[in-house]
Amino acid sequence: MKTKNLFIVLFSLSLFITSCSNDDDNNQPSTPPMQNNIVEIALNTPELTTLVAALSRADGDLVSVLSGDGPFTVLAPTNAAFTAFLTDNGFSSLDQVPTDVLSQVLLNHVIMSDVKANDLIAAGSGYAKGSATGAGNQSISIFFDTTNGVRFNDAASVSTADIDASNGTIHIINNVLGLPDIVDHAVANPSFTSLVTALGAADGDLVNVLKGAGPFTVLAPDNDAFATFLDGTPLGDVNTAVLSQILLNHVIAGSAVTSSSLVDAGSGYTNTAATGAGGNAMSLYFNTTNNVTFNGISTVFQADVVGANGIIHAVDTVIGIPTVVTFALADPNFSTLVSALTTLTPGTDFASILSRTEGSNADGINPDFTVFAPTNDAFDALDSVPGETVLTQVLLHHVINESNITSGMLNNPGDTTAPTLEGDNITITLPGLGDNIANITDGSGASDIGIIAVDVQAGNGVIHVINKVMIPNL
Repeated sequence: MKTKNLFIVLFSLSLFITSCSNDDDNNQPSTPPMQNNIVEIALNTPELTTLVAALSRADGDLVSVLSGDGPFTVLAPTNAAFTAFLTDNGFSSLDQVPTDVLSQVLLNHVIMSDVKANDLIAAGSGYAKGSATGAGNQSISIFFDTTNGVRFNDAASVSTADIDASNGTIHIINNVLGLPDIVDHAVANPSFTSLVTALGAADGDLVNVLKGAGPFTVLAPDNDAFATFLDGTPLGDVNTAVLSQILLNHVIAGSAVTSSSLVDAGSGYTNTAATGAGGNAMSLYFNTTNNVTFNGISTVFQADVVGANGIIHAVDTVIGIPTVVTFALADPNFSTLVSALTTLTPGTDFASILSRTEGSNADGINPDFTVFAPTNDAFDALDSVPGETVLTQVLLHHVINESNITSGMLNNPGDTTAPTLEGDNITITLPGLGDNIANITDGSGASDIGIIAVDVQAGNGVIHVINKVMIPNL
């Protein structure tokens, strides 16, 4: 009997222990299912089968790339979008698209960060950096605008947003984004409608020029900049030849200049595609002391919009055709010269005279001008700045009128002699001594004046920079 009772107790205890054990098992936290990555989601999405096939076929092992850690944002074109893309570009199938081109097109749909639709909506509009390679080996930019849905490059709209993946986000879009050139970028952004209209109206077929191979750097004035520049004048009333030169003065041809390269340089001169006096390429002055500015009047407010054939920097002011005065005012190295030409010589309106663009003036002082511009250091080296009467003659001694004399026009080796507005001749000797590009003998006979920079080309003349003030035979 005792044995039987003991068996019952042990059996009951075993049931109790087993029950407790099962309860413990039920209380164990369950492991959530693994979230799929971007490629896995695409594989399981019927309307993205062509995208998957394209990723598999393209150069760069993009399937493995987009299966990586990320984070990525993928703008995923539908099957219908790819069908339209192939038709529009003359391909009968995906197999006909060169694999290197296909890779770049696909990478143009990849942003190397996790961007949700609400992030884009909060920003309103702007640029994101894609992963395709554009001008200057920079990443091609993608323009987004949420004014009417979420659109990219004004070419594709989001049909399904914020598909979460383990390594980023997918937004399904209704068109394939081609590789934009700088004209495509301008057309896509409503802030540049005036620029696009101007490019179409100007002489020189500028739209097709800027759709060429490039590379180009375009300083793109926005609509507000054009409105200020036109000041109520209809764009259609602007002479189309003049308009062409103004627009070309915003184009640096042959290089894709990033804002970082300008900042690294600090300040200096480059050439635009506009034509200055003597048929020479127009100069453009940049300075990055206080933001990135051009010719002292136009500031970059959106830098480094990268296209397949160039880079756009959006600027807040239209850059007119510069005169020699423009560069003197823009370049802080000439601040003392500007003071000498203005406040120190009020009896002579040097600024107006040297801004002239037309000839046959009553005083006989006519463009084009060749100006030898002393730096601030050159003025500082004087014992004192002379009074107005003498200073006026000194300044006139730095100007040759009715001649756009560039460095390439000088006798080299040898001497070139020319009369100045003051009346005395100066003689330029090439090559120069030491670090000087050339030496000048002035009206007083001093021959240690050095030309240290040449050919700053304006619309009405050219500037050469000198390291000493020239003195006439007083």
